[in-house]
Amino acid sequence: MRRWQRESVLDLYNLLLAALLFVAPWLFRLTNGPGKMDLWATGAVIAVISLAAMIAYKDWEEWTNFLLGLWLIVSPWLLGFAHTRAMHLSIGVGIVVAFLAVLDLWLHYDAAHLEPPRRDRADASAASHQH
Repeated sequence: MRRWQRESVLDLYNLLLAALLFVAPWLFRLTNGPGKMDLWATGAVIAVISLAAMIAYKDWEEWTNFLLGLWLIVSPWLLGFAHTRAMHLSIGVGIVVAFLAVLDLWLHYDAAHLEPPRRDRADASAASHQH
């Protein structure tokens, strides 16, 4: 249950950002073709990855979302929609998606490596009471 309370909320935020990317062309009246297609496609992939991460967490899912966030940051220049409203949205959402992915990876690492397993803590506690 702890996994859902902490890290899965970040995947839910990514899912909401993916929905924003999908509706952005209509919401913000974006007219740039490559920009619209990039936002739709990247939003769809982020949504699928975020749903998969909520169902069964794997590190590769967060690394993929991190790379998709970086893609959103650089894609306006690579696809030719720099200096448009789509560029600003792409960069802004890309920064947030990349940040959430790194935060999720860090929280998962923290939970797995920095906190001793419950059984080890119980064993250590029992051993200290026996002496």
